[in-house]
Amino acid sequence: MIRKKIACLCIHIITGLLIALTGSGQSASAQQAPAPINKPNVIFICADDLGYGDLSCYGATKIKTPNLDKLAAQGIRFTNGHCTSATCTPSRYAFMTGQYPWRKAGTAILPGDAALIIPVTGTTLPKIFQKAGYKTGIVGKWYLGLGNEVAKDWNGEIKPGPNETGFDYSFIFPATADRVPTVFIENHTITALDPADPIAVDYKTKIGNEPTGKENPELLKLQSTPNHGHNNTIVNGIGRIGFMTGGKIARWTDEEMPLTFLQKAKNFIEENKRNSFFLYYALTEPHVPRMPSTIFKGKSGLGLRGDAILQLDWAVGEIMKQVKIAGIEKNTLIIFSSDNGPVLDDGYLDGAVTQLNGHTPWGPLRGGKYSAFEAGTRVPFIVSWPGKVQPHTSGALICQIDFIASFAKMLGQNIPAGEAYDSENMLDALLGKTNTGRTTLVQQGGALSIVKGDWKYITPNDGPANTGPKLTNIETGNLPTPQLYNLKEDIGEKNNLAQKYPDKVKELSALLETIKNKTP
Repeated sequence: MIRKKIACLCIHIITGLLIALTGSGQSASAQQAPAPINKPNVIFICADDLGYGDLSCYGATKIKTPNLDKLAAQGIRFTNGHCTSATCTPSRYAFMTGQYPWRKAGTAILPGDAALIIPVTGTTLPKIFQKAGYKTGIVGKWYLGLGNEVAKDWNGEIKPGPNETGFDYSFIFPATADRVPTVFIENHTITALDPADPIAVDYKTKIGNEPTGKENPELLKLQSTPNHGHNNTIVNGIGRIGFMTGGKIARWTDEEMPLTFLQKAKNFIEENKRNSFFLYYALTEPHVPRMPSTIFKGKSGLGLRGDAILQLDWAVGEIMKQVKIAGIEKNTLIIFSSDNGPVLDDGYLDGAVTQLNGHTPWGPLRGGKYSAFEAGTRVPFIVSWPGKVQPHTSGALICQIDFIASFAKMLGQNIPAGEAYDSENMLDALLGKTNTGRTTLVQQGGALSIVKGDWKYITPNDGPANTGPKLTNIETGNLPTPQLYNLKEDIGEKNNLAQKYPDKVKELSALLETIKNKTP
């Protein structure tokens, strides 16, 4: 009896010591590991101007992308994955809101000082995750406007912006790397800004006395091509679109900027590994100006554009490593895609054209950025979730606009009537449970087009058939007469079947009008 009491007393003493040492009934090692999570973390990595044929897992032979190849090999490689639009602002608007961007005026390519175009009320992609208890973050390119007006004070709090649209944390630059202001904004304020050197921005009139690419081409380390507008204020030896003064200390260099974004993304993962989190990691590569970090320069043999793709692939590998180090690999869903198709000469003489060396950024497709042809919106699209998603290739028609409805389904969240109404629940296709995706998709390029099954109809458009050699030299898909293609037999859209199948043209034209007239 006495021995039993002594044994019980010892157990109580040991238990008390453990509680005192660890702060709970858990072991110290259990406390250090991330807590079990029922809902997966989601990381959406979005490249910028990356083409369907730019990755070796999508058939590229002149460049190797081992980290993205690995991501595709352990997940689903979609061969019919799309953004909605052949340019970046509208495609980003679409996956943020679940609404086709051509429904709303002001969603075309924005100047660097544009006002916010994402509604601060209503449903957005990050708000779906917030409502499900997730921590949400964006790191990288934003390009959806800031503030309520074009005229804004860059030296105080800059809002509304990403935080007001559903992100708990944001670390961005305002527009694109070829536009001023070339600064980082963390949540609402510019980082490292000296109050004694305030920033001013103007997109119409030159301000200050800083050298410009037009007036001082001898100061450029990366020459710009004519007609693109990259000849205004010089920052880091590169002419930009728009004029800027002040903020000397706050300005980033192009070689440093992507590495800073990568570190901020890794920090977000580490800080939130014990929570459920959604991270939108918006890469800047291979958008112009292409000035990758020195360790990647000259490594691809395809000019600075190819070097930027190597840097992009490395960054994806670093994110994969960070997820593994955090111990959350099996509970993290990673999506990789691009905001639109490829472009070579987009304003700078960087070797993208002269050092192409047989590489085909568009793969077997026709067109590219700015185009209604498939290369404008059909982009790399990879989904990986180890242990949950079985590795395979899928031909399901899917689109980034469907993220809202799909994740709302996964997380048990309701979408209010009249919101995100172009977004469809494609969760089973995204998780590889079916190879059946959308039945129809409206694409926005030089003209609107619609895909239904194997058929694609491009609406008549009087615009130029090519952007021209003085600009990007890309086929726009514009033609004053209807175009009809069978994508199963003719993925390169070479054989216009509109005259052969007039009934199919009539059917798809009517369907497109029905979708255009759809109201909440």
